[in-house]
Amino acid sequence: QLQASGGGLVQAGGSLTLSCAASGRTFSNHGVGWFRQAPGKQREFVAAISRNGGKLLAGSVKGRFTITRDNAQNTVYLQMNSLKPEDTAVYYCAAGWDIAATPSTYVDWGQGTQVTVSS
Repeated sequence: QLQASGGGLVQAGGSLTLSCAASGRTFSNHGVGWFRQAPGKQREFVAAISRNGGKLLAGSVKGRFTITRDNAQNTVYLQMNSLKPEDTAVYYCAAGWDIAATPSTYVDWGQGTQVTVSS
């Protein structure tokens, strides 16, 4: 089971750190991805980190977002800096055996955490 947390309301230019914690599984054997979905829009890939630490980032967040993992804590983090109003969405984390920008790569999904960026 995955639990995403850390969302909230922040002004444009601010920062938030999202956490994705796993229970009942060994996170270190899995890749983890972050996706987001804004109202009326399709789910969009944000970032992913493989079990070996390889990373993927969407072009829209490169240079602003960083994904890291702490296998000892069974947690993956998404550090979001220089937030923009267009980053407003529900953010979901997901786990799979590999990483990719496609949602079908992932087999387990968390419940999502709301991020709202005000202008």
